[in-house]
Order: sequence, then structure tokens, then C-alpha cells
Amino acid sequence: MKEEKENLILKLTFDFSLKIIDFCDQLDEIRKYTFSNQLLKAGTSIGANAKEAQNAESTADFIHKFKIAAKEMDETEYWLLLCKYSPKLPDPGDLLSDLEVIKKVINRIISSSKKVKTNRLGD
Repeated sequence: MKEEKENLILKLTFDFSLKIIDFCDQLDEIRKYTFSNQLLKAGTSIGANAKEAQNAESTADFIHKFKIAAKEMDETEYWLLLCKYSPKLPDPGDLLSDLEVIKKVINRIISSSKKVKTNRLGD
């Protein structure tokens, strides 16, 4: 049986979600539950929306799911930046650079999907 090609964005977002879970455990250890809950929801939602997009009903639905993922990326970035610059919170380490890679891939997916949609409408 032929192996299915790995989906880059699903791998990136899944690995990122696992790192977010670990980081949120650090926040819980210092009783920063509000930060932990917000970051856990936003950070893992990126991958959940990317996964959901794989079964989109249309190109427009596919783009919409990735736009939601992009919004969750922005929220995740906000919480991570607060952690980075607050002396009372743990440093997010490589999470911001990981997020930057995901951001580039998702923005490219949205951009190229819009081009495909526009080309189909022009036919």
C-alpha cells in the first residue's frame, strides 16, 4: 500500500499543540490559570481548524477554516508575547518562532486557495 504524503500544516500544528500543552502546564504550576486556559484554547485551535479544513465542503469553506486558524494564531501570538515580556511569566522559548513558521504556511495556503477560487470563477 502506498504511503500517504504527509500534510505539512497538520504536522506543524499538531506538534505545536503538543508544545502548547506542555507550556500551559508550566503556567498552571505557577497558578497562572487564566493565561494557561486562554493560550491552551487558542494554541490548539489552530491545528483543530486546519484539520477541519481538510474536509471542507467547498473552496470557500476551506479558506474560511484557515482564516479562523489565522485568527487563533494572532490570539496565540498575543498570549505568548505577554509571557515573553512579563517577568512574572515563563519564557515561551521557541513557541514564537514555531508560530511564525505556521503563520507563513497558513498565509500561503489562504493566498493560493484564493487564487484557485478566483481562477475557477473566471472559467
